[in-house]
Amino acid sequence: MKLFTVAEANDLLIDIRPKLEKIREHYAGTQRLRESAKAAAKRSEFGGGMESGTNYVKSLYEIGKLTTELTELGVQLKDYTRGLIDFPCLRDGQIILLCWQLGEGERIEWWHEIETGLAGRKSLDFGF
Repeated sequence: MKLFTVAEANDLLIDIRPKLEKIREHYAGTQRLRESAKAAAKRSEFGGGMESGTNYVKSLYEIGKLTTELTELGVQLKDYTRGLIDFPCLRDGQIILLCWQLGEGERIEWWHEIETGLAGRKSLDFGF
């Protein structure tokens, strides 16, 4: 597991933000086509197929590719629709997660313990 400093995580945001925006866009597209894809899968033994099938598969591929790129950087993607990510970080000898999502600005401002998740977010200004 890669561990980040706050500065390292902040430096990555400029490269990660466009990836998260693309993931969110592709994910929204796959969700709109989800019922059609299920119906096509049920008909697959009879030849199947669906209108926009190529776009659906292409979007799934792009989501997987971009998610893999984030994972290889050491970033944990938590929510496709929100663009919510975590960066593992060492704080007082304990691994915590620096937390950021699309729309939150240019810098990481939140962290949480692994067990508490998003609901337990704390400001970096207080208690870090």
